[in-house]
Amino acid sequence: MADRPSLDEKGKPSASLFCVPWREAFLYWLKLGFISFGGPAGQIALMHAELVERRRWISEQRFLHALNYCMLLPGPEATQLAVYIGWLMHRTWGGIMAGLLFILPSLLLLTGLSWAYMAYGSLPAIAGILYGMKPAVVAIVLAAAWRIGKRTLRNRALMAIALGAFVAISFMELPFPAIVAAAALLGWLGGRLRPALFALGAAAAHGPSTTPAGRLPALIDDDTPTPLHARFSWTGLVRAAAAGLALMGGGWLLLAWLFGVDRPLAQMGWFFTKAALMTFGGAYAVLPYVYQGGVEHFHWLSAAQMVDGLALGETTPGPLIMVVAFVGFVGAWTQQAIAGQPALAGVLGAAVAAWFTFVPSFVLILAGGPLVESTRGNIRMTAPLTAISAAVVGVIASLALFFGIHVFHPSGRWEWPAMLIAAAAAVALMPYKQGTIRVLLACAIAGIVLSYRV
Repeated sequence: MADRPSLDEKGKPSASLFCVPWREAFLYWLKLGFISFGGPAGQIALMHAELVERRRWISEQRFLHALNYCMLLPGPEATQLAVYIGWLMHRTWGGIMAGLLFILPSLLLLTGLSWAYMAYGSLPAIAGILYGMKPAVVAIVLAAAWRIGKRTLRNRALMAIALGAFVAISFMELPFPAIVAAAALLGWLGGRLRPALFALGAAAAHGPSTTPAGRLPALIDDDTPTPLHARFSWTGLVRAAAAGLALMGGGWLLLAWLFGVDRPLAQMGWFFTKAALMTFGGAYAVLPYVYQGGVEHFHWLSAAQMVDGLALGETTPGPLIMVVAFVGFVGAWTQQAIAGQPALAGVLGAAVAAWFTFVPSFVLILAGGPLVESTRGNIRMTAPLTAISAAVVGVIASLALFFGIHVFHPSGRWEWPAMLIAAAAAVALMPYKQGTIRVLLACAIAGIVLSYRV
């Protein structure tokens, strides 16, 4: 059990570092990395149950405060929340430890699955599993659009932005960054003309924090002063931002020097850096951009392989955006990033994709946490992000359309069994609210049965 924080002369917790032993924190974040199934909602729920309810490391209001901040940023919010809480408790190295342990199990597992997919994906049993999982992926993406839409599209203005984004990316083929920029502009205008329509209300839906009588105060309680290392200073901002730029820029220059500027690994570094800065609304929001780049522009993998990768990503713990490791692995393998060594190239491609996708999230938390928190509640700052979140719903719906075309109508013919599997998965996920892993397993079994019957 963690030690309680020391009290000041007024009986309130002091602003010194919170007394959770490093070993205890390390073991918790490592455990979380292996059990964090269920996407960002499930991962955040796991953290809330453990950190707020059981261990009392952080209070309800402080947890929601951190969550709202992470929701304002591009990048995977569950990963950023882990980094934020680790940073708040144990300074910069605490944030780095929490974030790395949260994502490393997912990276290692997905890299191994990617190798098995490339080496043995043509076996009948594997093909049958993927035949069942692909339509389940379409249903999962639709369920994500439905779930996020219910939370985000609170009025007709936001619904119109979502519809416009869907049309723009599905039928006008506008690039994802242009849609994000247009939504941000609409939100900026709306925040000045009709601010009530663009108010951010993530924490309000949870209601006020309550602490049952007799419960010990949290280590980071509602009235715990902000520790010195979490207070804004220009020196800290510049130092953290410079370190992040050095890690990103130095990593890209190293890839360009070793493998060439026009080779796949250097291209992946730059591409996934841009993708990381556009993930407003979670992984599903940026997948269309990854699809456009990886499949249509660079031809690192096929549309069918992209669907397979998302299916594999859904079966592993950790952030779903880790599917970029599959894209990097398959792209480096097929493009022969290292001549004569496809497996080594794939591993390096997965590592490059993960590095350039996740480092920006660490930098945004460690550099900008105090600064961004000081602007929370300012409608002129949050309205553009509210509009982007609305556009994200339309973008996610378009992703389901992209995948559905390739799963249900490949080679110009309709796959009715796949459509039935997708319909059953959608019913299980939305009206009956079954877990993603359970639905994927059931669909995989259905795919095996159908493949052997055929």
